[in-house]
Amino acid sequence: MMNQKGQALVEYLLIVAVISVIVVSIVNIFGGYLKDSMTKTSCQLIGETYVKGSSPGEGKCVESDE
Repeated sequence: MMNQKGQALVEYLLIVAVISVIVVSIVNIFGGYLKDSMTKTSCQLIGETYVKGSSPGEGKCVESDE
């Protein structure tokens, strides 16, 4: 009887570990795109122009020539 509670805890810890690995992997894969999206939005807020970088996550804001 006592081992079943410990076994359930280990199972929950394994589930949390697997979910954590999946989340970290997704952020690593799509992190650059998320960063570009946030940069693009911040450029609009401060009135600058967004310039796309050579790879995801390298975009930047530059002053508008208007």
